[in-house]
Amino acid sequence: MATRHGDIERIRSVVESVDAEEPLTAREILTLLEDHGIEYDSAHRVATVLGRHAETGAVEVIRDQPYRYRFPTANN
Repeated sequence: MATRHGDIERIRSVVESVDAEEPLTAREILTLLEDHGIEYDSAHRVATVLGRHAETGAVEVIRDQPYRYRFPTANN
């Protein structure tokens, strides 16, 4: 399952638009995407995209149950 370059930008823009104060689960992010008219197959797909970009530091993964995700900013 290959990720497209624009996937992370779409996810980031939606998450940043809601100004979430807490890290979000993949399921919560999926709901936000759907609310903004962006379709993804599943929360697993969202987690896959975020996990791949965590390797570059573009996403922070909080390894808790369930995993939570946050986009690092100058304020974090």
